[in-house]
Amino acid sequence: MANLESHLGVYSKALDLRAQRQQVLASNIANADTPNYKARDFDFSQAMAQAMAGRPSDGALPLARTSAGHLGAGNGAGSVRLQYRGEAQSAVDGNTVDMDVERAQIADNAIQYQILTQLISDKFSGLRTAMSGTQG
Repeated sequence: MANLESHLGVYSKALDLRAQRQQVLASNIANADTPNYKARDFDFSQAMAQAMAGRPSDGALPLARTSAGHLGAGNGAGSVRLQYRGEAQSAVDGNTVDMDVERAQIADNAIQYQILTQLISDKFSGLRTAMSGTQG
């Protein structure tokens, strides 16, 4: 079972990060008309490397536990360091969301998410085939 976890753990962490990135990008689009809103994103490869190492992202603050009954924060793999995206074109209201960039990033992220789900599906399909071949 530990072997299965080691193979699927990478995919699981990547899916979590892709879902987080989708939320960040959707937040940018939702705030496209908000004055002084700064578009945000994160470096997926850096976040993935930190998640695989089990380290919290740079600048992450540890959660304070005020009672022994509180749950811990885990290994910090779910937190990413958000960065402000560079301004492509200045807006009068100070908003840095470029809808073309956001749409392209969302499409790319969705494709990467779909690829990951297909890889997981293929992995399970291979496991099913291997198990059915040993039972005969």
